[in-house]
Amino acid sequence: MHILRVANFVSPTSGGIKTALRAWGEHYRELGHEASLIIPGPGPEISQEAQGTVYRVPATPVPGTGYSLMFERRALSRLMDAVAPDALEVSDRSTTRWMGRWARRRGVGSVMISHEHMTGILVRRTPIPEGAAVRTADLINRRSAHDYDAIVCPSRFAAEEFHRNGIDARVVPLGVDLHTFRPSRDLATYRPPGPGEPLRLVHCGRLSPEKRPALSVETVRELGRRGHDVEMTVFGHGPMREELIERARDLPVVFHAYITDRAELAARMGTADVALAPGPLETFGLAALEVLACGVPAVCPDEGALQEVVGDAGVVAPSTPAAFADGVETLLARPGAAPRAREQAERFNWRASAQAMLDVHAEVAGRRPRPA
Repeated sequence: MHILRVANFVSPTSGGIKTALRAWGEHYRELGHEASLIIPGPGPEISQEAQGTVYRVPATPVPGTGYSLMFERRALSRLMDAVAPDALEVSDRSTTRWMGRWARRRGVGSVMISHEHMTGILVRRTPIPEGAAVRTADLINRRSAHDYDAIVCPSRFAAEEFHRNGIDARVVPLGVDLHTFRPSRDLATYRPPGPGEPLRLVHCGRLSPEKRPALSVETVRELGRRGHDVEMTVFGHGPMREELIERARDLPVVFHAYITDRAELAARMGTADVALAPGPLETFGLAALEVLACGVPAVCPDEGALQEVVGDAGVVAPSTPAAFADGVETLLARPGAAPRAREQAERFNWRASAQAMLDVHAEVAGRRPRPA
């Protein structure tokens, strides 16, 4: 089977979606399938990579986001025709929704992956009243379900907004590279810092409004008020970076340069005692899973999908600095928190995730005959 993947919200410094695309492509190929990917430029127009053939096409920058979007339907349609896939996998429900209809006309099975929670985005990031936002999200989701043969979500939280409309959205959790993201210390002998010892925190995630990174900064401030000798390293870029640097000017917070070497990132994250994962709208939380794999327990919000991923390898707390600080103190006092973090991460793997995706593609292809 030749699977064509298309994604708009991918950039040189983006995280979860790009990681998922790469991992799925690599495992599709290992499992005997062909994979191609169309994403926005910049970069080489066509490249052969471990994940398959990658096409980078001209795109329009979206100010203040770090993303560029592919809007040229004719050019994209011609490229997709030239690729001639057996299956289509689209990681965007809005700007590329027409691709489901493209696939239907050609007898190609189509799958849309919902990497975002549309209801939450509309409620939190637009002036639309909550009731109207829910109705708008429902309309968008119903149209997506109509245009594609199957909907896949990475968590129960992400699938809920489809299920409430009677739409059969499948849940396929993502995975984690357990070899690259591994503990950099002996978890059996690791001891969290006690009173008077430095407490090392890590924030790992995109610095954009929907991820609520300021909560991590204010948690550091709260822990300082409580007398902790705390320091935090921020891994991640995004449109809020300069604003956050200014906000943390008087705090022991270091904003690390973007790290392209994943092994180096894992080694640096693995030196932390506790991770802060404040995103309330995460539909999976791959950054949090990667830090768990390094043996670092996490505090996450009682909203979104992070609590599904973190499980009992962390603490779920309301999205306030005081509650997150309480969560940090709880993890410092919890015996075996670090090895439990690694154990939780080991429940997720990319090969199983890719196989579940292939099962969906095979099912869809079986009921989508090619036109004569």
